[in-house]
Amino acid sequence: MQFASYDPENFYDETFESRGRPRPGCTLVMEKIASLTDGEFKRRQQAAERVLLDMGVTFGVQGEATGQEHIFPFDIVPRIVEASVWERLERGLRQRVTALNCFLQDVYHDKKIIKDGILPGDLVASSKGFLKACEGLNPPKGIWCHIAGIDLVRVTDGTFYVLEDNMRCPSGVAYVLEARQVMKRTFPELFEASRVRPVDEYPGRLLDTLQCLTDRPDPTVVILTPGIYNSAYYEHSLLARKMGVELVEGADLVVVDGFVQMRTTRGLKRVDVIYRRVNDEFLDPLVFREESLLGVPGLMDVYRKGRVALANAPGTGVADDKAIYAYVEKFIRYYLGEEPVIPNVPTYLCSDEKDRAYVLDHLDQLVIKATNEAGGRGMLIGSQASRREREEFAGRILADPRNYIAQPVLALSRVPTICGDHFEGRHVDLRPYILYGRDIHVMPGGLTRVALKKGSLVVNSCQGGGNKDTWVLS
Repeated sequence: MQFASYDPENFYDETFESRGRPRPGCTLVMEKIASLTDGEFKRRQQAAERVLLDMGVTFGVQGEATGQEHIFPFDIVPRIVEASVWERLERGLRQRVTALNCFLQDVYHDKKIIKDGILPGDLVASSKGFLKACEGLNPPKGIWCHIAGIDLVRVTDGTFYVLEDNMRCPSGVAYVLEARQVMKRTFPELFEASRVRPVDEYPGRLLDTLQCLTDRPDPTVVILTPGIYNSAYYEHSLLARKMGVELVEGADLVVVDGFVQMRTTRGLKRVDVIYRRVNDEFLDPLVFREESLLGVPGLMDVYRKGRVALANAPGTGVADDKAIYAYVEKFIRYYLGEEPVIPNVPTYLCSDEKDRAYVLDHLDQLVIKATNEAGGRGMLIGSQASRREREEFAGRILADPRNYIAQPVLALSRVPTICGDHFEGRHVDLRPYILYGRDIHVMPGGLTRVALKKGSLVVNSCQGGGNKDTWVLS
């Protein structure tokens, strides 16, 4: 398969500067791919898909009645990030996670940022992610968010922006790890020549991050999963296996004698650290949703007393609120005294009267998002919507303005993607993963999600997206 007919069009193409001219860091990879016969390239793509099938790399679609698992769509043309570009992104991600942790500590304690007039107090109080039960909490080591996934997008001039923050239970890292294994088998010769930075050390670094949350020697760490019907269950089981820790459900844990204990064939065993993949409201039925069967009764009391560590800390969801997101650049200046390295996408808050008026007058030019939805749900791309759909969304905004923000439609960067017997550009985003323990570690690369539908800007797997391996060059 050749790239001679590949057209970058008017978007920022991360692989080609212009038709037939690869960017400097991409030249070697593109030349190697172009040197393969059509039959050989297709064979490698099919081999990669078979490996993923054999590995059972799947995802579930939330809300799908059958609970059916789907094989994650994968494209073997890698996304390449040059070292100089990554250095800046890494610096910006460290800065952002540091500032967000400062915000979480502040908003659940002294609320100085509200008292100083930087952030409206009612915006926090009305956030679905802000939990009154978490006020006054003191997480181990003073860290609230230990595992973060920050979504980035690149636009027409090549600039990266932060699209949103994921500070509760960010998913997707399993696909990064498995995609890398597949690509090593598919293009082993390219890895040696390209000097791609490794991602395989992530499970070890994750385990170290979790273990450092307690001073107990040889601590017992577990991953708390909602169970096999959760859309990210494959990832929960993979990480547990790679870290060598137990994967447990709520029924496997019990509070006895003031500690969280795990039921085992040899009796109860004390648990020191819980990497929870259960949402806040289901963690403890004595504090949050009393009907929850996914959590552990009494867990929050043990946590408050410092007898178990939770990653991430309960209450971090307030930092995921898309209305709070609009203020993160101010957080960086307020808490760190620095200018943001990676900017936010310009954002209009529908709770603000002036912003709301602008949004309602420009619905056909904006993307409207619900402040507490994910996965592309609760979203309207105005330029692709019908007049009736825009009017319906205007009614939603007027009925509940706090629940909506708006952003300009971004011309997301593109990467060559296999489309039948040729390559076409498809839009991508990037979710790097950041671990905050003894220090802050940014995985080199992350999850590149690709919108496989022609012209689509929605990259989520549950809405037709796939993924690519992300190669950060050293």
